[in-house]
Amino acid sequence: MTVPVDTVLINNAFDHQAIRSQFPILDQQLDDNPLCYLDTAATSQKPVCVIEAMTDYYQHDNANVHRAAHQLSARATASYEHVRNQVKQFINASRTEEVIFTHGTTESINMVAAGLSKQLKANDIILVDSAAHHANLVPWQQLAKNTGAVIKPIPLNEHLSIDINAYSALLSLKPKLVAISHVTNALGSVNDVSQLVELAQQVGALTLVDGAQAIAHIDVDVQQINCDFYVFSGHKMYGPTGVGILYGRYAELDKLEPLLTGGEMIKSVSFDATTFGELPNKLEAGTPAISAVIGLGAAISFINGLPKAELLAHEQSLLSYLQDELRNLGDITLIGATAHNIGVVAFNLAQEHHQDVGILLDQQGIAVRCGHHCAMPLMQQLNIKGCCRASIGLYTNKQDIDLFITALGNVKELLL
Repeated sequence: MTVPVDTVLINNAFDHQAIRSQFPILDQQLDDNPLCYLDTAATSQKPVCVIEAMTDYYQHDNANVHRAAHQLSARATASYEHVRNQVKQFINASRTEEVIFTHGTTESINMVAAGLSKQLKANDIILVDSAAHHANLVPWQQLAKNTGAVIKPIPLNEHLSIDINAYSALLSLKPKLVAISHVTNALGSVNDVSQLVELAQQVGALTLVDGAQAIAHIDVDVQQINCDFYVFSGHKMYGPTGVGILYGRYAELDKLEPLLTGGEMIKSVSFDATTFGELPNKLEAGTPAISAVIGLGAAISFINGLPKAELLAHEQSLLSYLQDELRNLGDITLIGATAHNIGVVAFNLAQEHHQDVGILLDQQGIAVRCGHHCAMPLMQQLNIKGCCRASIGLYTNKQDIDLFITALGNVKELLL
């Protein structure tokens, strides 16, 4: 049962307005309208603590990590490696060396795809979620192009999550790799990744889970999921852009060919040969995004300090309320909307172009995403060119939903 929006548990541990007040960007006007930010699935806003942590690094500790004997570098290195341990605990990895800092989910997946280039051969099968973000499809296409492997899409069921029966049938082909979404970015559909991973392992397939849309909304335990790789981005979980995580089992990470080579990731170099270092250095070439990593650490501390159960109930009640209000508005087609979705509602207004709807909403201070949401194959399956997407975060409140519905009603009155 969904908790009504106005009666979400509120006690001394949960003051939603106090949480929302930590996001200064939300307190502004756009063309004399209050900002209503419903595009968290594209990027989340940042709390003050994240902004201050990054500023503090530049003001007091700006130095490269791992490479100098002076105090600034020592402090920067300590802060940087502390975040690696934070991530380990946040996703319940078994060791810190299984946490690789990248520039985002896209780079993380590319690192795995490139790293597997010597492990795949012609006609090997790669299964990919039909609702996958382009970042979890295009790298596998490039891997297939370079190795002769074959990509097969995993069909979706009527709820637009992975069809377990069709998936089981495809597993009979003994794929080498399965790449799936934890939560789909376009629709908010949730896949039972633990079950999907278990089935893949029974046929010996490697598994990669795209957790970019899941990480900010639900607890992620990579040991419980039991996947080989799990990837996500800092900017989807109230941290900065430019930092992401590649988690992998140590043994599988260590088999990957490095995507990037150069400084930091080496053990020894001569003009005759180079020996790569140990994990995690082996997969972290060059100067990292130090300030962004520190910002990610602040975001994790922020999230860990919140009442997660109450916030999850709050978010899910808002999502249910948003779905209901859109249905009540009329002339709205909801796409893949179920009571179990997370963070996202995809919709179209009658036969109107999604971009027109988005522009008219923006003129009223409403920020939503309109387009194919980096999921063009999914849009083709749905026989649409695109859709609008409203997405919520931990700072979203009922007033945001009401402002959005009022504005969309104005758009409907103007266009229909």
